Amino acid sequence: MNDRKPPSGDSPYRGPPSGKPRDKRERERDRQSRPAPPPAERRGPARERQPERHRDHARDEADADLLRAWSDTPKAPREQRLHGLNACLAMFARRPQDLRKVWLLESRIPQLKAVLAHCVQHRLGYTVVGDEDLQKLSASAHHEGVVFGTLPAAEANLSDWLRDLKPGPQLAVWLDGVGNPHNLGAILRSAAHFGAAGLLLPKDSPLALSGAAARVAEGGAEQVPLVRMGRADNSLDQLRSAGFGAVATVVRGGKPLYGTALPERMLLVMGAEQTGIDPALAQAAALRVAIPGTGAVESLNVAAATAVFLGEWWRQRRA
Repeated sequence: MNDRKPPSGDSPYRGPPSGKPRDKRERERDRQSRPAPPPAERRGPARERQPERHRDHARDEADADLLRAWSDTPKAPREQRLHGLNACLAMFARRPQDLRKVWLLESRIPQLKAVLAHCVQHRLGYTVVGDEDLQKLSASAHHEGVVFGTLPAAEANLSDWLRDLKPGPQLAVWLDGVGNPHNLGAILRSAAHFGAAGLLLPKDSPLALSGAAARVAEGGAEQVPLVRMGRADNSLDQLRSAGFGAVATVVRGGKPLYGTALPERMLLVMGAEQTGIDPALAQAAALRVAIPGTGAVESLNVAAATAVFLGEWWRQRRA
């Protein structure tokens, strides 16, 4: 038994009443009633503080370095989904290293044996799914039984493309304002068929290769590179310096296509169906040419018109 007496004087602790243990509330009251220690005692020894201006400047510099490092870090290219048997097989034949995933119907296994063997060898995923799943994956009912997850094909810039271009007859197509992916696919298919060296896209054009365009191209998207240009006037000067003659397609006021000699290195400028070619670009062209016809309709679809022009250029070269 404890015979000690509770302390006297100014101590905040009086101890429990004789013979009774102190409960939690009483102990809490004792802690709150103790005088607070002086500020210096609470903080401990004073430390030398850096000037506020210097500390903020250092932090800002560190943040700026971090932001620059983040901006300079290469971003991983976003995965693209291709569909259509010929489009997928052409992609695999041209750049198998870009393949990431395969979804297919069971009925397509015989045509895709080489692709599936590649997936097994490189530990890439492939999944046999149903038609409904492929429609969701491709956002199309025209998936033809297969969808590939791939890295997108890189676009070339005009200077590099011109540097690597072989001498002699060459054909390039400049799309001015064309935005429909199905038209892009059809033009790529014709361009591949007639041996075009590139499809040129303006700097600010939103047009890019999509799954739908690749399917319509039936493999042509892997044969004809997409070339992204800079300013229109600079790009035209570069192409002229490389020996290209610009041929603008017009509905009225142009020379008839048949009977007009086309340049050996031809830059065919095709405009959107509603607005046509930019007037300044048409004025700068060496030739303005129209496709003769019955006049029953104003003009051909841009993809059909491109095929006609490319076919005539090919005929003249072969002749």
